[in-house]
Amino acid sequence: MDGNNFWRDEWKSLTLIVGVFIACFYLPVEALQGWDRLHDAFWEALYLVRWYAEEHVLLCLVPAFFIAGAIAVFVSQAAVMKYLGPAAPKGMAYGVASVSGTILAVCSCTVLPLFAGIYRMGAGLGPAIAFLYSGPAINVLAIILTARILGPELGIARGIGAVVFSVVIGLMMAFLYRKEELEKLNNKIVMPDDGPSRPLWQNAVFFGVLVAILVFANWARSATEEGTWHAIYLAKWWITGFFGLALAAILIGWMKMSRTRVLLVAAAGVAAAVLFGEQPLVPFALLVVGLSWITSTDKGEGATWFASSWDYAKKILPLLLIGVLIAGALLGRPGQEGLIPSEWVAWAVGGNSLAANFFAAFAGAFMYFATLTEVPIVQGLIGNGMGEGPALALLLAGPALSLPNMLVIRSVLGTKKTLTFVALVVVMATISGLLYGMWVEASPG
Repeated sequence: MDGNNFWRDEWKSLTLIVGVFIACFYLPVEALQGWDRLHDAFWEALYLVRWYAEEHVLLCLVPAFFIAGAIAVFVSQAAVMKYLGPAAPKGMAYGVASVSGTILAVCSCTVLPLFAGIYRMGAGLGPAIAFLYSGPAINVLAIILTARILGPELGIARGIGAVVFSVVIGLMMAFLYRKEELEKLNNKIVMPDDGPSRPLWQNAVFFGVLVAILVFANWARSATEEGTWHAIYLAKWWITGFFGLALAAILIGWMKMSRTRVLLVAAAGVAAAVLFGEQPLVPFALLVVGLSWITSTDKGEGATWFASSWDYAKKILPLLLIGVLIAGALLGRPGQEGLIPSEWVAWAVGGNSLAANFFAAFAGAFMYFATLTEVPIVQGLIGNGMGEGPALALLLAGPALSLPNMLVIRSVLGTKKTLTFVALVVVMATISGLLYGMWVEASPG
């Protein structure tokens, strides 16, 4: 796609999305907040969407869009079909998909562009679903934080449950829709693999750098101000900057993009980092704009990469923002209330009954949890009387699903498959919570 054609054809959509993002980022809601519950729910929706714009759009979603676009452009369809396709060996396909969360510390929304990318490239429904669940669920830091704050038993149960869930739910989805998957496989026209435009190891390093930027830019503060995790948090922007320079070298050396433009953007990013050291979003935003300019005006594969990334952003972002608004109105932000009083939630998840576990799983499926925020939320609920079983049910259903997440999944899989996926997560989380609660009650002490 020619860069000049892009700006001529897409400037209206780009202007609208950037304008909405800036409006969300700077919403002056403090001066307008009302007092009754209906008004509070309205303002909570605006607060949540502003927080989402501040914390997730630039640092999480934008890198994820670039990774998804790179998957579509730089990964051959034949390779996806070989390792993740319906006919791929199940052990390899589900093994790769189920442990992806150990690398990607992402939330239920950030994983969506990556899921859409591999699924549209030909990945089988089962492995794609396993990846979709495991991406936000199997987060090593979140599991460690769960064990340290909520207890080792709950942390271990969450880790084991998340890995098992991703495989079981993927296999069940593949089984339930096996006829459709078989038809898709039979009708799939796999283009011949002409071989990569560069060595496989170079593509691996390129994707590794993109993933590293996503991971370290979003590295969360640990529970204590000591240890390796906290040390990485203190150095997160230095590490992110290092991988940013590595990406610049790759763009020049391997992808043959304009040396002048890449060096100009890199220099501007370094200058912004020096001038705005206390506001890392400023240089990060500048570098995102610079990367967009470099790739969209490139005469080769860079323009195709940007066009693919932009296509994902244009389709996914509006649905996510609508979902965040609705979730904020209903449930509010962590520590705040929307239309549904928090007392109702605390009352409904007390004990270890089937109803309590189901409610915890169902409510968690619709709530939006940013990475690691589910731990203090569950800690607060346990303090208000939440049972151990419902706590696990919420931890297994909540991080992997959310209302914004469901809206986007529906646009990729359709209503029927989306409802099936959500139902499987809720039912399995309910059963797991019930069994874990029974085990805790039967344990001595």
